[in-house]
Amino acid sequence: MLALVLAGVLLAPSGARAQGQRRVVQFTGIIATGDSLLGVPGATVFVPKAGRGTATNAYGYFSLPVLTGDSIVIRSLGYRNQTVIIPENYPRQSYSVIVQLKEDATVLPEVRVFPYATEKAFKEAFLALRLPTERGTRTAENLNEQIMRRIFHNAPVTSMGNYRQTMEMQQADQNRRMGMAPTPYTNNPLLNPFSWLKLIQQVKDGEFKKKEGVDY
Repeated sequence: MLALVLAGVLLAPSGARAQGQRRVVQFTGIIATGDSLLGVPGATVFVPKAGRGTATNAYGYFSLPVLTGDSIVIRSLGYRNQTVIIPENYPRQSYSVIVQLKEDATVLPEVRVFPYATEKAFKEAFLALRLPTERGTRTAENLNEQIMRRIFHNAPVTSMGNYRQTMEMQQADQNRRMGMAPTPYTNNPLLNPFSWLKLIQQVKDGEFKKKEGVDY
């Protein structure tokens, strides 16, 4: 009898500690947008008390071991924070959720930058501005006709000019293949059957006979 009592006394504290321990639960789920249920990649799933967490993958899926009673904070840029609490007496080993985040649009106030202390001072300085005349200025010298002509003939072709020329040549080649542009065969009168018919008709009509008073 004494042995049974001692055994009960020794086992009672360990049983109490076992009942007070929190169970480990595998917390999994999908973080999605509230309107379309599309997965939110890169959303953080964080346990503040434990100081650990994870992030969702490209499809919004996550998996994280937590303890019963933990509060998990879910965050993502542009959305409101949401909190999920694991029940303390949750009996299963896994806890799955689908969290729909709501957009958190923040409208920033307008910022206007002026080089003057006030808008009135800027307007006064702008109205008092006196621009130089065109004659005798550097602008007039740069727009000289001879200088512009020299620049036009000596300046190299730019990348945009090369691109435009390449595109035009490709379009012309495409038009020739489709029969919508002249080709070396159509420009050569010797290869044109209509030109030969016209020549034969001119010979029959005697247009090439030598006429008096006409110097060929």
